[in-house]
Amino acid sequence: MNKIFLFVIVIILISCTTKKQAAPENIYTEKIALMDADRAFSTLSEVKGMRNAFMEYMDSNAVLLRPDHLPIIGARAVEYLLEQNDSGYTLKWQPHNAMVSRSADLGYTFGIWALQPKGQDTVLYGTYVSIWKKQQNGVWKYVLDAGNDGLGEPE
Repeated sequence: MNKIFLFVIVIILISCTTKKQAAPENIYTEKIALMDADRAFSTLSEVKGMRNAFMEYMDSNAVLLRPDHLPIIGARAVEYLLEQNDSGYTLKWQPHNAMVSRSADLGYTFGIWALQPKGQDTVLYGTYVSIWKKQQNGVWKYVLDAGNDGLGEPE
């Protein structure tokens, strides 16, 4: 009787500590959903401005990594975004790829961004990476966003 009891307890403990993993087809579906979310994020930036897009897609504990700043976290990231004047340029980007965790609730995208000052032909390019968390309502929100500038025109 004690061996059976011990066996049942071990099985229960193992099942409680093992993280649920998504099926491979669900991971692929979530990868597509994450790429779509990043593209929609970019489209909103083009249409309504960078500030609105970043506010819409940010997780409440998001971290922004920006040049000449320490990491900007949570409420301070919101304040930082609200202070940005994006009326003089359009920012858009194109994700090149995404990866999603086995649990299908975390992932990242990376790609190339393009910033064009309004009324000018000049376009500045750079690279970015965003780490995303799937919210309880199924919506992807970024939890960390970082970018680098100085990229020549992409091929």
